[in-house]
Amino acid sequence: MKILIQNGLVVNADGSAKSDVLIEGGSIKAVETSITPPEGCRIIDAEGLLVIPGGIDPHTHLEMPVGDIRTADGFEDGGKAALSGGTTMVIDFVNPLRGQSYLEAYGQWMERAKKATCNYSFHVTVTWFNEEAAKEIALLAKEHGVNSFKHFTTYRDTIMLEQGKMIESFNFIAKLGCLCTVHAENDEIITYLQKKLLREGLTHPKGHALSRPPVAEAEATNRAIALAEVAEAPIYIVHLSSGGALNAVRAAQRRGQEVYAESLCGHLVLDDSVYFDNPREKAARYVMSPPYRSPEHLDALWKGVADEAIQVIGSDNCTFTQANRNRGLHDFTKIPNGSPGIEDRMRILWDRGVRSKRISAEQFVAATSTNAARIFNIYPQKGAVKPGSDADIVLWNPEKEHHVSSTTHRHAIDYSVFEGFTFTGSPEITILNGEVVFEKDELNVAAGAGKFVPRPPRW
Repeated sequence: MKILIQNGLVVNADGSAKSDVLIEGGSIKAVETSITPPEGCRIIDAEGLLVIPGGIDPHTHLEMPVGDIRTADGFEDGGKAALSGGTTMVIDFVNPLRGQSYLEAYGQWMERAKKATCNYSFHVTVTWFNEEAAKEIALLAKEHGVNSFKHFTTYRDTIMLEQGKMIESFNFIAKLGCLCTVHAENDEIITYLQKKLLREGLTHPKGHALSRPPVAEAEATNRAIALAEVAEAPIYIVHLSSGGALNAVRAAQRRGQEVYAESLCGHLVLDDSVYFDNPREKAARYVMSPPYRSPEHLDALWKGVADEAIQVIGSDNCTFTQANRNRGLHDFTKIPNGSPGIEDRMRILWDRGVRSKRISAEQFVAATSTNAARIFNIYPQKGAVKPGSDADIVLWNPEKEHHVSSTTHRHAIDYSVFEGFTFTGSPEITILNGEVVFEKDELNVAAGAGKFVPRPPRW
Protein backbone atom coordinates (compact mmCIF):
# COMPACT_ATOMS: atom_id res chain seq x y z
CA MET A 1 0.00 0.00 0.00
CA LYS A 2 1.12 3.55 -0.76
CA ILE A 3 0.25 6.20 1.83
CA LEU A 4 0.86 9.93 1.65
CA ILE A 5 0.63 11.81 4.92
CA GLN A 6 0.10 15.51 4.26
CA ASN A 7 0.18 18.69 6.37
CA GLY A 8 1.54 17.12 9.54
CA LEU A 9 4.34 18.33 11.79
CA VAL A 10 7.07 15.69 11.55
CA VAL A 11 8.77 15.42 14.93
CA ASN A 12 12.06 13.57 15.24
CA ALA A 13 14.42 13.59 18.19
CA ASP A 14 16.73 15.98 16.33
CA GLY A 15 14.13 18.48 15.17
CA SER A 16 10.67 19.20 13.79
CA ALA A 17 9.37 20.47 10.46
CA LYS A 18 6.08 20.72 8.59
CA SER A 19 6.43 17.97 5.98
CA ASP A 20 4.67 15.40 3.87
CA VAL A 21 5.63 11.75 4.31
CA LEU A 22 5.38 9.15 1.55
CA ILE A 23 5.17 5.47 2.52
CA GLU A 24 5.56 2.63 0.10
CA GLY A 25 6.28 -1.07 0.58
CA GLY A 26 6.67 -0.86 4.33
CA SER A 27 9.27 1.90 4.34
CA ILE A 28 9.44 5.68 4.19
CA LYS A 29 10.24 6.79 0.65
CA ALA A 30 10.30 10.55 1.12
CA VAL A 31 9.93 13.31 3.71
CA GLU A 32 9.57 16.64 1.94
CA THR A 33 7.83 19.98 2.29
CA SER A 34 5.37 19.04 -0.44
CA ILE A 35 4.95 15.70 -2.23
CA THR A 36 2.77 15.18 -5.29
CA PRO A 37 0.46 12.24 -4.58
CA PRO A 38 1.49 9.18 -6.62
CA GLU A 39 -1.22 7.25 -8.42
CA GLY A 40 -3.24 4.87 -6.28
CA CYS A 41 -2.06 6.09 -2.89
CA ARG A 42 -4.16 6.75 0.17
CA ILE A 43 -3.93 10.36 1.32
CA ILE A 44 -4.12 11.09 5.05
CA ASP A 45 -4.59 14.69 6.12
CA ALA A 46 -2.53 15.20 9.30
CA GLU A 47 -3.35 18.87 9.83
CA GLY A 48 -3.00 19.62 13.55
CA LEU A 49 -1.27 16.30 14.21
CA LEU A 50 2.31 15.29 14.92
CA VAL A 51 3.90 12.66 12.70
CA ILE A 52 6.27 10.71 14.95
CA PRO A 53 8.19 7.44 14.86
CA GLY A 54 6.34 4.50 16.34
CA GLY A 55 7.11 4.01 19.99
CA ILE A 56 9.65 1.42 21.09
CA ASP A 57 8.98 -0.07 24.52
CA PRO A 58 12.27 -1.69 25.53
CA HIS A 59 10.91 -3.44 28.61
CA THR A 60 7.95 -5.82 28.43
CA HIS A 61 7.09 -9.28 29.74
CA LEU A 62 4.48 -10.83 27.46
CA GLU A 63 3.26 -14.38 28.05
CA MET A 64 6.01 -14.85 30.63
CA PRO A 65 5.87 -17.95 32.87
CA VAL A 66 6.11 -17.28 36.60
CA GLY A 67 5.83 -20.52 38.50
CA ASP A 68 2.49 -22.08 37.59
CA ILE A 69 1.02 -18.90 36.02
CA ARG A 70 1.82 -16.62 33.11
CA THR A 71 1.50 -12.91 32.56
CA ALA A 72 -2.00 -12.14 31.31
CA ASP A 73 -0.95 -10.00 28.35
CA GLY A 74 0.36 -12.22 25.59
CA PHE A 75 2.00 -11.19 22.34
CA GLU A 76 -1.40 -10.77 20.68
CA ASP A 77 -3.24 -8.84 23.41
CA GLY A 78 -0.13 -6.99 24.51
CA GLY A 79 0.65 -5.98 20.96
CA LYS A 80 -2.84 -4.58 20.50
CA ALA A 81 -2.53 -2.58 23.72
CA ALA A 82 0.80 -1.27 22.45
CA LEU A 83 -0.50 -0.23 19.04
CA SER A 84 -3.52 1.58 20.50
CA GLY A 85 -1.13 3.64 22.61
CA GLY A 86 1.32 4.44 19.81
CA THR A 87 3.95 1.76 20.43
CA THR A 88 4.84 -0.29 17.34
CA MET A 89 7.71 -2.36 18.75
CA VAL A 90 8.57 -4.03 22.04
CA ILE A 91 11.77 -5.62 23.30
CA ASP A 92 10.69 -8.50 25.49
CA PHE A 93 12.76 -10.86 27.66
CA VAL A 94 13.81 -14.47 27.25
CA ASN A 95 14.29 -15.87 30.77
CA PRO A 96 16.07 -19.25 30.68
CA LEU A 97 15.76 -21.47 33.71
CA ARG A 98 19.03 -21.83 35.57
CA GLY A 99 21.06 -24.36 33.60
CA GLN A 100 18.64 -24.40 30.66
CA SER A 101 20.08 -24.02 27.17
CA TYR A 102 19.91 -20.36 26.16
CA LEU A 103 19.11 -21.37 22.59
CA GLU A 104 16.30 -23.62 23.75
CA ALA A 105 14.75 -20.83 25.83
CA TYR A 106 15.13 -18.39 22.94
CA GLY A 107 13.28 -20.84 20.69
CA GLN A 108 10.45 -21.11 23.21
CA TRP A 109 9.93 -17.35 23.29
CA MET A 110 10.17 -17.05 19.52
CA GLU A 111 7.42 -19.65 19.25
CA ARG A 112 5.18 -17.69 21.63
CA ALA A 113 5.78 -14.50 19.65
CA LYS A 114 4.52 -15.95 16.36
CA LYS A 115 1.11 -14.41 17.13
CA ALA A 116 2.54 -10.96 17.91
CA THR A 117 0.51 -8.04 16.65
CA CYS A 118 3.33 -5.49 16.95
CA ASN A 119 7.00 -5.76 16.05
CA TYR A 120 9.27 -7.36 18.61
CA SER A 121 12.78 -8.27 19.61
CA PHE A 122 14.35 -9.93 22.66
CA HIS A 123 16.79 -9.33 25.46
CA VAL A 124 18.08 -12.54 27.06
CA THR A 125 18.55 -12.93 30.81
CA VAL A 126 21.85 -14.40 32.00
CA THR A 127 20.78 -16.87 34.70
CA TRP A 128 23.94 -19.00 34.64
CA PHE A 129 27.40 -18.46 33.23
CA ASN A 130 30.28 -20.77 32.32
CA GLU A 131 32.08 -21.80 29.11
CA GLU A 132 29.01 -23.61 27.78
CA ALA A 133 26.76 -20.63 28.49
CA ALA A 134 29.28 -18.29 26.87
CA LYS A 135 29.19 -20.29 23.63
CA GLU A 136 25.40 -20.05 23.43
CA ILE A 137 25.37 -16.36 24.32
CA ALA A 138 27.87 -15.76 21.51
CA LEU A 139 25.59 -17.60 19.07
CA LEU A 140 22.62 -15.50 20.14
CA ALA A 141 24.64 -12.36 19.45
CA LYS A 142 26.17 -13.46 16.15
CA GLU A 143 23.33 -15.45 14.58
CA HIS A 144 20.03 -14.62 16.29
CA GLY A 145 19.84 -10.82 16.52
CA VAL A 146 20.27 -10.44 20.30
CA ASN A 147 22.56 -7.63 21.43
CA SER A 148 21.49 -7.10 25.05
CA PHE A 149 21.68 -9.42 28.03
CA LYS A 150 20.00 -8.86 31.39
CA HIS A 151 21.43 -9.49 34.85
CA PHE A 152 19.54 -9.61 38.15
CA THR A 153 21.00 -8.64 41.52
CA THR A 154 18.04 -10.15 43.38
CA TYR A 155 15.72 -13.20 43.18
CA ARG A 156 18.56 -15.47 44.30
CA ASP A 157 16.44 -18.64 44.14
CA THR A 158 15.50 -18.29 40.49
CA ILE A 159 17.20 -15.87 38.10
CA MET A 160 19.89 -14.01 40.04
CA LEU A 161 23.33 -14.82 38.62
CA GLU A 162 25.66 -16.76 40.89
CA GLN A 163 27.86 -14.56 43.09
CA GLY A 164 31.13 -13.68 41.36
CA LYS A 165 29.89 -14.44 37.85
CA MET A 166 28.42 -11.05 36.94
CA ILE A 167 31.72 -9.33 36.23
CA GLU A 168 32.80 -12.26 34.03
CA SER A 169 29.52 -12.09 32.13
CA PHE A 170 29.82 -8.31 31.73
CA ASN A 171 33.29 -8.57 30.25
CA PHE A 172 32.40 -11.41 27.88
CA ILE A 173 29.24 -9.73 26.62
CA ALA A 174 31.03 -6.41 26.08
CA LYS A 175 33.65 -8.18 23.94
CA LEU A 176 30.81 -9.48 21.75
CA GLY A 177 29.77 -5.88 21.08
CA CYS A 178 26.64 -6.26 23.19
CA LEU A 179 25.04 -4.37 26.05
CA CYS A 180 24.67 -5.52 29.65
CA THR A 181 21.40 -4.55 31.32
CA VAL A 182 20.79 -4.79 35.05
CA HIS A 183 17.84 -5.10 37.42
CA ALA A 184 19.51 -3.41 40.39
CA GLU A 185 18.17 -4.17 43.88
CA ASN A 186 20.20 -5.49 46.81
CA ASP A 187 19.01 -9.03 47.50
CA GLU A 188 20.47 -9.19 51.01
CA ILE A 189 18.58 -6.09 52.13
CA ILE A 190 15.33 -7.29 50.58
CA THR A 191 15.53 -10.78 52.04
CA TYR A 192 16.37 -9.44 55.50
CA LEU A 193 13.49 -6.95 55.52
CA GLN A 194 10.96 -9.43 54.12
CA LYS A 195 11.69 -11.89 56.93
CA LYS A 196 11.71 -9.14 59.54
CA LEU A 197 8.35 -7.69 58.48
CA LEU A 198 6.65 -11.09 58.30
CA ARG A 199 8.04 -11.98 61.74
CA GLU A 200 6.50 -8.79 63.07
CA GLY A 201 3.13 -9.75 61.58
CA LEU A 202 3.07 -7.26 58.70
CA THR A 203 1.58 -9.22 55.82
CA HIS A 204 -0.30 -6.43 53.95
CA PRO A 205 0.95 -5.64 50.42
CA LYS A 206 2.51 -2.44 51.77
CA GLY A 207 5.22 -4.74 53.12
CA HIS A 208 6.43 -5.06 49.54
CA ALA A 209 7.35 -1.37 49.41
CA LEU A 210 8.80 -1.42 52.92
CA SER A 211 11.03 -4.38 52.11
CA ARG A 212 12.47 -2.80 48.97
CA PRO A 213 13.62 0.66 50.14
CA PRO A 214 15.43 3.14 47.87
CA VAL A 215 18.76 2.33 49.52
CA ALA A 216 18.51 -1.24 48.21
CA GLU A 217 18.26 0.09 44.68
CA ALA A 218 20.95 2.74 45.11
CA GLU A 219 23.47 0.26 46.53
CA ALA A 220 22.89 -2.30 43.79
CA THR A 221 23.07 0.38 41.09
CA ASN A 222 26.38 1.64 42.45
CA ARG A 223 27.74 -1.89 42.59
CA ALA A 224 26.62 -2.80 39.07
CA ILE A 225 28.20 0.37 37.68
CA ALA A 226 31.45 -0.41 39.51
CA LEU A 227 31.55 -3.95 38.12
CA ALA A 228 30.85 -2.63 34.61
CA GLU A 229 33.65 -0.09 34.93
CA VAL A 230 36.17 -2.78 35.86
CA ALA A 231 34.80 -5.15 33.17
CA GLU A 232 35.01 -2.34 30.59
CA ALA A 233 31.39 -2.94 29.69
CA PRO A 234 28.64 -0.49 28.76
CA ILE A 235 25.68 -0.86 31.10
CA TYR A 236 21.96 -0.08 30.99
CA ILE A 237 20.05 0.17 34.27
CA VAL A 238 16.44 -0.96 33.83
CA HIS A 239 13.42 0.54 35.63
CA LEU A 240 15.40 3.08 37.69
CA SER A 241 12.98 4.42 40.29
CA SER A 242 14.81 6.40 43.00
CA GLY A 243 16.88 9.51 43.46
CA GLY A 244 19.81 7.62 44.99
CA ALA A 245 20.08 5.25 42.03
CA LEU A 246 19.86 8.21 39.66
CA ASN A 247 22.69 9.92 41.54
CA ALA A 248 24.85 6.84 40.95
CA VAL A 249 24.07 6.97 37.24
CA ARG A 250 24.79 10.70 37.04
CA ALA A 251 28.16 10.30 38.77
CA ALA A 252 29.19 7.57 36.33
CA GLN A 253 28.03 9.56 33.32
CA ARG A 254 29.97 12.62 34.52
CA ARG A 255 33.21 10.64 34.68
CA GLY A 256 32.67 9.38 31.15
CA GLN A 257 31.43 5.86 31.79
CA GLU A 258 28.95 4.49 29.25
CA VAL A 259 25.88 4.15 31.48
CA TYR A 260 22.28 4.38 30.30
CA ALA A 261 19.17 4.63 32.46
CA GLU A 262 15.60 3.59 31.81
CA SER A 263 12.68 4.64 33.99
CA LEU A 264 9.08 3.52 33.76
CA CYS A 265 5.92 5.42 32.90
CA GLY A 266 4.26 4.23 36.11
CA HIS A 267 7.07 5.56 38.27
CA LEU A 268 6.50 9.00 36.75
CA VAL A 269 2.85 9.23 37.78
CA LEU A 270 2.17 6.92 40.77
CA ASP A 271 3.63 7.17 44.27
CA ASP A 272 3.79 4.88 47.28
CA SER A 273 0.44 6.05 48.65
CA VAL A 274 -1.03 3.28 46.47
CA TYR A 275 0.27 0.78 49.04
CA PHE A 276 -0.49 2.67 52.22
CA ASP A 277 -3.86 4.22 51.39
CA ASN A 278 -5.57 1.15 49.94
CA PRO A 279 -7.04 -2.11 51.30
CA ARG A 280 -5.17 -5.34 50.62
CA GLU A 281 -6.86 -6.31 47.36
CA LYS A 282 -6.38 -2.96 45.67
CA ALA A 283 -2.88 -2.39 47.08
CA ALA A 284 -1.82 -5.78 45.68
CA ARG A 285 -2.45 -4.49 42.14
CA TYR A 286 0.51 -2.11 42.47
CA VAL A 287 3.09 -4.64 43.64
CA MET A 288 6.05 -4.38 41.27
CA SER A 289 9.80 -4.20 41.65
CA PRO A 290 11.16 -1.69 42.29
CA PRO A 291 7.99 -0.44 44.00
CA TYR A 292 6.38 2.93 43.44
CA ARG A 293 8.25 5.53 45.44
CA SER A 294 7.48 8.58 47.58
CA PRO A 295 6.87 11.88 45.73
CA GLU A 296 10.40 13.26 46.06
CA HIS A 297 11.66 10.37 43.96
CA LEU A 298 9.14 11.15 41.22
CA ASP A 299 10.47 14.72 41.17
CA ALA A 300 14.03 13.42 40.84
CA LEU A 301 13.06 11.13 37.95
CA TRP A 302 11.38 13.94 36.05
CA LYS A 303 14.52 16.04 36.42
CA GLY A 304 16.50 13.09 35.07
CA VAL A 305 14.21 12.82 32.05
CA ALA A 306 14.41 16.56 31.44
CA ASP A 307 18.21 16.75 31.57
CA GLU A 308 18.52 13.38 29.79
CA ALA A 309 20.44 11.53 32.49
CA ILE A 310 17.53 9.12 31.94
CA GLN A 311 17.41 8.33 28.24
CA VAL A 312 14.52 5.89 27.90
CA ILE A 313 11.00 5.45 29.27
CA GLY A 314 9.69 1.88 29.24
CA SER A 315 6.65 0.21 30.75
CA ASP A 316 7.91 -3.06 32.29
CA ASN A 317 4.48 -4.31 31.23
CA CYS A 318 4.01 -7.43 33.36
CA THR A 319 0.35 -8.08 34.01
CA PHE A 320 -1.36 -10.47 36.40
CA THR A 321 -5.07 -10.84 37.07
CA GLN A 322 -6.61 -9.91 40.39
CA ALA A 323 -7.02 -13.60 41.15
CA ASN A 324 -3.28 -14.10 40.65
CA ARG A 325 -2.48 -11.23 42.97
CA ASN A 326 -4.90 -12.42 45.63
CA ARG A 327 -2.54 -15.32 46.30
CA GLY A 328 -0.47 -12.97 48.41
CA LEU A 329 -3.07 -10.87 50.19
CA HIS A 330 -1.86 -12.22 53.53
CA ASP A 331 1.80 -12.67 52.61
CA PHE A 332 3.12 -9.87 50.41
CA THR A 333 6.09 -11.99 49.28
CA LYS A 334 3.68 -14.27 47.39
CA ILE A 335 2.14 -11.54 45.20
CA PRO A 336 3.37 -11.89 41.60
CA ASN A 337 5.28 -8.73 40.76
CA GLY A 338 4.50 -6.51 37.81
CA SER A 339 2.34 -3.74 36.45
CA PRO A 340 0.68 -2.75 33.16
CA GLY A 341 1.82 0.26 31.16
CA ILE A 342 2.37 -0.68 27.53
CA GLU A 343 -0.89 1.02 26.47
CA ASP A 344 -0.49 4.30 28.38
CA ARG A 345 3.30 4.75 28.36
CA MET A 346 3.39 7.39 25.64
CA ARG A 347 0.25 9.17 26.83
CA ILE A 348 1.74 9.54 30.31
CA LEU A 349 4.98 11.02 29.04
CA TRP A 350 3.18 13.46 26.75
CA ASP A 351 0.59 14.57 29.32
CA ARG A 352 2.87 14.81 32.34
CA GLY A 353 5.98 15.72 30.38
CA VAL A 354 5.29 17.84 27.30
CA ARG A 355 2.00 19.41 28.36
CA SER A 356 3.44 20.14 31.79
CA LYS A 357 6.43 21.81 30.06
CA ARG A 358 8.96 19.48 31.67
CA ILE A 359 10.24 18.25 28.30
CA SER A 360 9.95 19.17 24.62
CA ALA A 361 8.16 17.24 21.89
CA GLU A 362 11.56 16.22 20.53
CA GLN A 363 12.57 14.84 23.95
CA PHE A 364 9.28 12.93 24.05
CA VAL A 365 10.16 11.24 20.76
CA ALA A 366 13.69 10.53 21.97
CA ALA A 367 12.57 8.97 25.25
CA THR A 368 9.75 6.89 23.77
CA SER A 369 11.45 5.73 20.56
CA THR A 370 14.69 7.15 19.20
CA ASN A 371 16.98 6.62 22.17
CA ALA A 372 15.96 2.98 22.49
CA ALA A 373 16.60 2.52 18.77
CA ARG A 374 20.05 4.08 19.12
CA ILE A 375 21.04 2.23 22.30
CA PHE A 376 19.90 -1.14 20.97
CA ASN A 377 21.39 -0.53 17.52
CA ILE A 378 18.39 -0.42 15.21
CA TYR A 379 18.53 3.29 14.35
CA PRO A 380 17.61 4.71 11.84
CA GLN A 381 15.72 1.60 10.72
CA LYS A 382 13.51 2.32 13.72
CA GLY A 383 13.03 5.44 15.82
CA ALA A 384 12.92 7.99 13.00
CA VAL A 385 10.63 9.49 10.40
CA LYS A 386 13.28 9.74 7.71
CA PRO A 387 13.72 8.41 4.15
CA GLY A 388 14.74 4.77 4.31
CA SER A 389 13.38 4.16 7.80
CA ASP A 390 10.72 1.53 8.38
CA ALA A 391 7.18 2.84 8.10
CA ASP A 392 6.27 2.46 11.77
CA ILE A 393 4.60 5.82 12.28
CA VAL A 394 2.11 7.40 14.64
CA LEU A 395 -0.12 10.38 13.93
CA TRP A 396 -0.27 11.90 17.39
CA ASN A 397 -3.05 14.25 18.46
CA PRO A 398 -1.61 16.48 21.21
CA GLU A 399 -5.10 17.54 22.33
CA LYS A 400 -6.94 14.21 22.28
CA GLU A 401 -8.13 13.12 25.72
CA HIS A 402 -7.94 9.49 26.79
CA HIS A 403 -9.84 8.29 29.84
CA VAL A 404 -8.34 5.17 31.39
CA SER A 405 -10.74 2.43 32.42
CA SER A 406 -10.44 -1.31 32.89
CA THR A 407 -13.69 -1.61 30.94
CA THR A 408 -12.13 -0.17 27.78
CA HIS A 409 -8.40 -0.84 27.97
CA ARG A 410 -6.88 -3.57 25.81
CA HIS A 411 -4.92 -5.29 28.56
CA ALA A 412 -6.03 -8.82 29.46
CA ILE A 413 -6.55 -7.95 33.14
CA ASP A 414 -9.58 -6.90 35.15
CA TYR A 415 -8.25 -3.64 36.62
CA SER A 416 -5.98 -0.73 35.72
CA VAL A 417 -3.37 0.91 37.92
CA PHE A 418 -4.24 4.14 36.07
CA GLU A 419 -8.00 3.75 36.58
CA GLY A 420 -9.77 7.12 36.39
CA PHE A 421 -6.79 9.05 35.01
CA THR A 422 -7.29 11.28 31.98
CA PHE A 423 -4.26 11.81 29.76
CA THR A 424 -4.25 14.46 27.06
CA GLY A 425 -2.27 13.45 23.99
CA SER A 426 -3.03 10.20 22.18
CA PRO A 427 -2.70 8.47 18.79
CA GLU A 428 -5.18 9.14 16.01
CA ILE A 429 -3.57 6.64 13.63
CA THR A 430 -0.89 4.00 14.09
CA ILE A 431 0.93 2.62 11.06
CA LEU A 432 2.80 -0.68 11.41
CA ASN A 433 5.09 -1.93 8.65
CA GLY A 434 3.42 0.46 6.22
CA GLU A 435 -0.16 -0.56 7.06
CA VAL A 436 -2.76 1.39 9.04
CA VAL A 437 -3.58 -0.81 12.05
CA PHE A 438 -5.23 1.68 14.43
CA GLU A 439 -7.66 4.38 13.36
CA LYS A 440 -10.78 5.98 14.83
CA ASP A 441 -10.03 4.13 18.07
CA GLU A 442 -10.40 0.79 16.29
CA LEU A 443 -7.75 -1.85 15.70
CA ASN A 444 -7.39 -3.74 12.45
CA VAL A 445 -4.47 -6.08 12.93
CA ALA A 446 -4.13 -9.84 12.64
CA ALA A 447 -2.25 -12.18 14.93
CA GLY A 448 1.21 -12.59 13.47
CA ALA A 449 1.32 -9.16 11.81
CA GLY A 450 4.23 -8.19 14.04
CA LYS A 451 7.72 -8.87 12.71
CA PHE A 452 10.85 -9.96 14.55
CA VAL A 453 13.49 -7.22 14.52
CA PRO A 454 17.05 -8.56 14.77
CA ARG A 455 19.53 -6.28 16.51
CA PRO A 456 23.16 -6.68 15.44
CA PRO A 457 26.12 -6.20 17.81
CA ARG A 458 26.74 -2.56 18.62
CA TRP A 459 30.31 -2.59 17.31
